[in-house]
Amino acid sequence: MNIVDKFYINGKWVPPAAGATQADIIDPVTERVAGKLAMGTVADVDQAVAAARAAFPAWSVSTRETRIALLERIIAAYQARMGDLAQAVRQEIGAPITLATNLQAAIGLAQLQATLQALRDFAFETARGKSYILREAIGVAVLITPWNWPLNQIAAKVAPALAAGCSVVLKPSEIAPLDAQIFAEIMDAADTPPGVFNMIYGEGRVVGAALSSHRDVEMVSITGSTRAGVEVAISAAPTVKRVAQELGGKSPMIILDDADLQAAVTSGVAQCMVNSGQTCIAPTRILVPRSRYEQAVQIAAAVANAVKVGDPSDPETKMGPISNRGQYDKVQRLIGVGIEEGARVAAGGPGRPDGLERGFYARPTIFADVRNDMAIAREEIFGPVLCLLPYDTEDEAVAIANDTEFGLAAYIASSNPERTRKLAARLRAGSVRINGAMMDITAPFGGYKTSGNGREYGPEGIAEFMETKTVTG
Repeated sequence: MNIVDKFYINGKWVPPAAGATQADIIDPVTERVAGKLAMGTVADVDQAVAAARAAFPAWSVSTRETRIALLERIIAAYQARMGDLAQAVRQEIGAPITLATNLQAAIGLAQLQATLQALRDFAFETARGKSYILREAIGVAVLITPWNWPLNQIAAKVAPALAAGCSVVLKPSEIAPLDAQIFAEIMDAADTPPGVFNMIYGEGRVVGAALSSHRDVEMVSITGSTRAGVEVAISAAPTVKRVAQELGGKSPMIILDDADLQAAVTSGVAQCMVNSGQTCIAPTRILVPRSRYEQAVQIAAAVANAVKVGDPSDPETKMGPISNRGQYDKVQRLIGVGIEEGARVAAGGPGRPDGLERGFYARPTIFADVRNDMAIAREEIFGPVLCLLPYDTEDEAVAIANDTEFGLAAYIASSNPERTRKLAARLRAGSVRINGAMMDITAPFGGYKTSGNGREYGPEGIAEFMETKTVTG
């Protein structure tokens, strides 16, 4: 039984304030209670923000070398806990142990290392004409992170905020508290100055709202659903604080007529199904030339049917359960909606995979004969569900791809580099990946439209936590 009953505030592990409640930590494999988590109150928010506020003046004027040294210590401490971090993610969200080790834990380390490199070269001061322009830390930053790729999002916010000179309060997801607790232990082991890093747990409607509206907080960086991002922005508006948002997605993948269809469809399905489909940038709408559409459906179905779903502790498992009951129910509901709308189930469908009687397991599902006005083509399902849509012309493919409220990512498959470059310029998305390219965490990442605003990763990620000052004369 995992008991998480303390917060990390001002360099110490402290019990929650009076009135705090406890939430169950649910094992997504067994659906049973696997632990208890302390849920903070407004009083805990005030304590954490006060610690960050007190630490900010000294940390904001610390030298580049001091910040580099801290990040180097954090990286060393993180490397020492890689196995523990992977096991925590496996337990709390059901990520297969191979994925938890090779991606979930590893990407957090990669984010720390990439920020360290960006900090070494970051331009804190530049000259322009008769002026010089300073980049200075914005202040106390609140960091609200999700459960799907928890270590990636924690590291991608904490590291650049500290590199910029901010002090922070982290509110990780209550669904994924175990890896966050270890991350706080890493920060402690790295001798992070007291108050520079603080962490509390709590519900969004209580702790999240109190943090985003707090008058001693200058910035909120949130990764989550579009609904959560809107709520944070509304809460932050009266104090005119900066809000950076990385929100939902319904990413298209356009397969052009000159692409290797087998490779393109296989790659698209694999990227959609990884992490049980719980990835905001997953290509969940694959657009295929009508002349090659049925062949694409057959390939996609075969790839989905071959995905090994099962126990996350088994190294052979490729897909574990959905992370929590609420998300599992949403996925099942939308699969049912797709069937009601008339989409053809080419693979998967409702219910659990054969042989799995318990756990939040969903079947890798491929929908064919999908129209872009169907709910399954418009809503972010956040599960192992992929829609295949036919198109007749490249202009039609672009129109379908852009016909969404989201704009986080897009994908292109083609054998013609010049054609892909021109097509990428027409897609209304914050990042475009071509022919299965891996994400580049040294390049800026963020969305268009309701997928958010602001950018993470690289020097742009550090700059997001800074104000610009002009000094003339």
